[in-house]
Amino acid sequence: MTHPSIHDYGLIGDMNSCALVGVDGSVDWACFPRFDSPSVFAAILDPNGGRFVIEPREEYASSHRYIEATNVLETTFTTSSGSFAVIDFMPLARPSQATAPHEIHRIVRGISGRVDARAVFEPRLGYGEGETALKSGRHGAVAHREGESLALITDVPLHVANGKAEAAFSVAPDDRVAFVAAWGYKRTPSPRAMDSEAKLARTLRYWEATSTKLQYTGEWRDWVLRSFLVLHLLIYQPTGAIVAAPTTSLPEWVGGGRNWDYRFCWLRDAAWSMGVLFRLGDPHEGEAFVRWVVGQCQLGLEHMQILYGIATESVLEERELPHLAGYRNSPPVRVGNDAAFHRQLDVFGEVALSLSTYHKHHGDLTDEMWDLVRRMADLAARAWHTEDRSIWEVRGPERHFVYSKVMCWVALDRACALVEAHGYEGPVEFWRAEADKIKADVLANGWSHAKQSFVQYYGGESLDASALLIPFVGFLEPGDPRIASTVRSVQRELADGPFVRRYVPAETDDGLDCEEGAFYMLSFWLIGALLSIGETEEAAQLFDAVRETAGALGLFAEMIDPQSRLPLGNYPQAFSHIGLIHTARNLSFALHSEQADPLIA
Repeated sequence: MTHPSIHDYGLIGDMNSCALVGVDGSVDWACFPRFDSPSVFAAILDPNGGRFVIEPREEYASSHRYIEATNVLETTFTTSSGSFAVIDFMPLARPSQATAPHEIHRIVRGISGRVDARAVFEPRLGYGEGETALKSGRHGAVAHREGESLALITDVPLHVANGKAEAAFSVAPDDRVAFVAAWGYKRTPSPRAMDSEAKLARTLRYWEATSTKLQYTGEWRDWVLRSFLVLHLLIYQPTGAIVAAPTTSLPEWVGGGRNWDYRFCWLRDAAWSMGVLFRLGDPHEGEAFVRWVVGQCQLGLEHMQILYGIATESVLEERELPHLAGYRNSPPVRVGNDAAFHRQLDVFGEVALSLSTYHKHHGDLTDEMWDLVRRMADLAARAWHTEDRSIWEVRGPERHFVYSKVMCWVALDRACALVEAHGYEGPVEFWRAEADKIKADVLANGWSHAKQSFVQYYGGESLDASALLIPFVGFLEPGDPRIASTVRSVQRELADGPFVRRYVPAETDDGLDCEEGAFYMLSFWLIGALLSIGETEEAAQLFDAVRETAGALGLFAEMIDPQSRLPLGNYPQAFSHIGLIHTARNLSFALHSEQADPLIA
């Protein structure tokens, strides 16, 4: 089987769940009814994982695009006989609905000539564990497994056999043929009842309205808009939680074992997503996230989690699915994530930083927002001197990671600033004293004179790319020579052109003995760090080089192999798109000699 590049997929979604659609017209990943539900199509992880294909029955060329400023995907197929397009979308919840209808609509639109096409519906419910029964219906076919069902609804006649429904049809100019995969249907209603054309119009209007919220007029606006729309697709609308990525187990290195489930809400990733939305003029979703955080987190150190399920019934316990081969034969495929039970002290600073951003861009904090800042500061003051697993969630021993100490300082510093400048109530003298202790401790124990750089953890000499964040959070004064020295040291030891690895795996006991790619987020941090030391031209060159490796739709995976340029990791990744947005903004400001936003790059 040919394995498409991860960047060859487009993402559609309904802010409840999502689907990946390849440029070849195959839906190779979809989960219903939620992001963290078992898959119904998982061909991206195994040839037998299930798919839903619409394609010509002859040789073709194809390309895809998003329709204007929306998350509606259009794939165009061109053959010697003519051409047609497939419009893919998932309708969102209407104002009167608690959740979305959980449907994938695929409208085939004839463009030129007459093209013979085929549709293949091959669902495998429950991650393909056990048998999925598929039976014909009056207007399509219905898949069943252990009380769950997924219907294919269409007027096109189907042949159903061996767990597969196939349709052969022809498309002429202006023809429109609809196929709907609908979750929870035990029978196949009339296609007219599925109302595909009206739902398409409503879905287009929704995403067009979302796009108008974007308050950004700088350089690379199209890139920023696409990333803005991607982040919205990662929001679980019923609760306000934000998933780190909508996929599981896309490998961080082909053949390696760093394969994780990202369909959950990391406080760090979600807080930075929230900060982006605040900056770009869309506070509504950010406020929903804050309400979710307050409801989910009891915020006591003894049971503080760094990631949560998107709803109270989410299952976080990690397990492997040995019947799935993995993307490009890279097992194991994992569902659930045991990182939920790690201690990561950096989240205190990241959540506080995002709420400080809200205050800067949208005014006073609500009582619940300020209470969250206070609690993050109190937790940082209590915990900063302890060991943890830090931002990269190492599965080796806990250590005194420098990044975690700096982010605890951030939590205290931002809380102090809100008290001192804006009149919020809190023990500012205690917080400031603890912040000063943290800074002195980091400067004494986290700096290597031999490397002329901040290091990964106390007592070590290995570098960590998370040190690139230090210039953005105010830990050192602008112009401090330790900033420029750290940036250049990280470039020298961890970067390959614009691509940056987290650390050298051989020098870090992270509990795994396998390679990994370079993180896109770290490319953007490097560019921002170069801006902070005045290297604007170099930063702009690296930004161009990174964007050249995106997929045709402007979407980014988590990582990239610097040599082969193969995208790696879960896709699309919130972290990567957060980095692109901040970098575009800050670089645009720098090129036009405007004031840059000093927070996360």
